Amino acid sequence: MTNSLWRKALPARSHSRVPTYLVRASSAIAIACLALPLEGCAAAALPCRLASATLKIVPVVGHAASVPFDACASAID
Repeated sequence: MTNSLWRKALPARSHSRVPTYLVRASSAIAIACLALPLEGCAAAALPCRLASATLKIVPVVGHAASVPFDACASAID
């Protein structure tokens, strides 16, 4: 098959790409919906809780090392 026949066999591309502003708006709405369950205090305590959960994975010393981060999250809540 030659190039000219191959090009005729393929359907023309439609130019129906999603506009950039629509992608940005939908991603902002998705992030807002994910953050809705986190109230003000919960959002502020999230870094402390993540650090605590990460440290608890470490064997032997993980739970002892995570105590200050648990206290931080409790104080914020």
